[in-house]
Amino acid sequence: MTPARAAVYIGASLLLSLTQGLGMNLVSANIPQVQGSIGATTNEATWLMAAYVAPNASLALVLIKVRNQYGLRNFAELSILGFLLVCAMHLFVTDLNSALVVRFFSGIAAAPMSSLAFLYMLEAFPQDKRLSYGVSLAMTNTLLAAPLARLVSPHLLDIGEWDGLFTFEMALALLSFAAIYLLPLKPQPRIHVITGLDIVSYLLIAVGFGALAVVLTLGRLYWWFEAPWIGMMLAVSIVCVTLAVAVELNRKSPLLDIRWLASREIVHFAAALLTFRIVLSEQSSVAANFFQALGLMNDQLSMLYMIMIVASLAGGLICAAVLKPGREPALHAVALCLLVMGSWLDSQATNLTRPPQMYASQAMIAMAAALFLPPAMAAGLASALKRGPNYILSFFVVFLVTQNIGALLGSAVLQTFVTLREKFHSNLLVEHITLADPLVVQRIGQLSGAYSGTLTDKALLRAEGLAILGKRATQEATILAYNDAFLLVAVLSFLALVALLLHMAAMWYFRTPAEPASA
Repeated sequence: MTPARAAVYIGASLLLSLTQGLGMNLVSANIPQVQGSIGATTNEATWLMAAYVAPNASLALVLIKVRNQYGLRNFAELSILGFLLVCAMHLFVTDLNSALVVRFFSGIAAAPMSSLAFLYMLEAFPQDKRLSYGVSLAMTNTLLAAPLARLVSPHLLDIGEWDGLFTFEMALALLSFAAIYLLPLKPQPRIHVITGLDIVSYLLIAVGFGALAVVLTLGRLYWWFEAPWIGMMLAVSIVCVTLAVAVELNRKSPLLDIRWLASREIVHFAAALLTFRIVLSEQSSVAANFFQALGLMNDQLSMLYMIMIVASLAGGLICAAVLKPGREPALHAVALCLLVMGSWLDSQATNLTRPPQMYASQAMIAMAAALFLPPAMAAGLASALKRGPNYILSFFVVFLVTQNIGALLGSAVLQTFVTLREKFHSNLLVEHITLADPLVVQRIGQLSGAYSGTLTDKALLRAEGLAILGKRATQEATILAYNDAFLLVAVLSFLALVALLLHMAAMWYFRTPAEPASA
């Protein structure tokens, strides 16, 4: 492939990745604005995220076999047609019920887009560069959609609120439609690989993962021990996944090789990916909500998101330049060092903290993500390829579960931690607010002074000052809670770094002596 044509395929991969990623993030980044457009509460609007991730969490697993059986060209063309149709359906949404149905089908239609973006990136490089340049740039593309959605959404909302968001997504889908039809992927031989038990296993996995995704998305809003349906869905998830494992263990040609997935090497790999995915939620979930708690909206954070995009691109290009077999642990160590430093800097926030104070820390975390994901993907894919094509699907199960479910788990854990710590700090602060303290009385008088010209009743004036002081105390408790969450991420990252360094030292100490040169 000529350099010019390779550049076009790289651009197509970026376009497909952004089309899929923006479809997911345009809603999650604008829940307060979206709920007004469809007349829903915050909890009801968050169901739109749950409706999207429920089918999307597992559908990519079966699509690999669908692609192998029906051909890559047919798979690509039908996938983009389905995605285009679902994008058009968004323009006819009028209320919450219709929005939930459309978002559910959007999660289904978006699942093939991520794999197509990955394949288009690999297509642009020769065979010996695909696990370095190809994987690095493909993984970097997946990191750009979240900050880009927050960067462009204020302008789209100004154009037409809900319709403005999804008219833009429709335009991207049309461009992707043209790219897929004009730039064919290299055809692959078709193989009949789908059996009846594959469908049974997948349906069980889909129900299990979908129920778990809904619980992780909504559990912290309805609170984990308050809503009975959360426990029921979690029980359904456990039962379905257990039945799927039982079916797969008793098959001669299983959809997933459960014994390989349960091996020490793969469990270690999955634990590392899951840990990193959880700590990466510091940027995608905690930092964004921190600024929202301070009263800042997306249009006031545009420079921060641009810096995050630039840092992700820089990290991806550095990773592509240095990634080679055997260098994965060193790249992961650098990524964890950046995470420790960035999270620790964020933990020093106050009520005067604004985006410029977090430019450096958030750039570190964005670069850490770009340095961690490509080596993990390349190493796992190389290991699966050595064992044969049947293990590739099992590897993608590990990678997709740790990334999709891990992202939801990280957000749920950290946001729950913030809620608990906010209550803790709020109790500590409020117990010191008493009218017997002359400093508190003075502060109430200062805060109520703004209303002295409109309120003549001294009792009402004092009550207003006390209410404002209570709001200030709640805001301070929230800031302290987010600082605790940032510090928790820094501690987890540091412990992961120590574990990685000990593992590297053990591997070096117990390494096999090199063979003589003559041999």
